[in-house]
Amino acid sequence: MITLDPFYPIVPDAAWVARLAGEGAKLIQLRIKNAAPDTIKTEIAQALETASAYGCQLVVNDYWCEAIDAGADFVHLGQQDLATADIAAIRAAGIRIGVSTHSVEELAAALAAEPDYVALGPIFPTTLKAMPWRPQGIARIGEWRAKSDCPLVAIGGISLDRAPDVLSAGAASAAVVTDIVMSKNPEQRTRAWIAATAPWRRLSTESPQL
Repeated sequence: MITLDPFYPIVPDAAWVARLAGEGAKLIQLRIKNAAPDTIKTEIAQALETASAYGCQLVVNDYWCEAIDAGADFVHLGQQDLATADIAAIRAAGIRIGVSTHSVEELAAALAAEPDYVALGPIFPTTLKAMPWRPQGIARIGEWRAKSDCPLVAIGGISLDRAPDVLSAGAASAAVVTDIVMSKNPEQRTRAWIAATAPWRRLSTESPQL
């Protein structure tokens, strides 16, 4: 079983990876939207180089073919991507996989792929994008943990003040978008997140199961 850092920011480009990794973030997802193919390849390559320099684990969202070509070692797949991705090719490339879930049916589909983590969301209401699912709530985190042996990532509407409740409920990591990228001072906010999640970071490091 892998160990995930409890602070898991999701950012739109390589420049953001540099900003947050430079402040000490150790787990970052690169989620590029609406970009040209060459831009996607360049962004992934730059983000990987930066993450490596800072000792940060980079997770590439969606673009698993490009991730293989770039030498990435972790991808995150949504349910639509999971349905069409070549899981065998991803595994053959030595790449770990995280999968989004929003329902029991989606969790079953995710677990069939033997992921390295599953993400559950949205935990809270979110304004990031239109969601067809109602907020899951804190209690659902414990239910998901009971159904899976792999680490759970909680996502959706998670702010710094909500993170302790999410992690205490059983999530291995709290994924965050708006609370970082919309912050007036993302670097300062990143440092605050790292400090606030330190107890769970120590716990995961000391746990004999990991």
